[in-house]
Amino acid sequence: LGTGFRFRYSHQLSGGQRQRVAIARALILEPSILLLDEPTSALDASVQAEVLNLLEEIRRRRKLTFLMVSHDLAIITHMCERLMVMQNGEAVENLAASDLVKRHVTKDYTRNLLRASDGFVRTA
Repeated sequence: LGTGFRFRYSHQLSGGQRQRVAIARALILEPSILLLDEPTSALDASVQAEVLNLLEEIRRRRKLTFLMVSHDLAIITHMCERLMVMQNGEAVENLAASDLVKRHVTKDYTRNLLRASDGFVRTA
């Protein structure tokens, strides 16, 4: 974002711009771990891709670890090497993202999540 954004209020920014400001604020302290809670949930698909690419670039450049919370299995498998499936606040399965993509899961709850997302097409 350009320097002109520093004088804008949040209601004057788009969702993607607000997300970039939030990322910049989180990086000011140069953390080694960054918690991302539904980082693209309110964004349309094209802006989601831009934000995810930005996050990936930042992770590589700064050698960051991300702890990502999301209900979007496509984003999780794209951004994460490992994942933990949780149910009612409890970890039920810990696996590699590649195993989730291949549907190599052991728990019924994880299978049900995969079935629920079958055929889901993002419209916006």
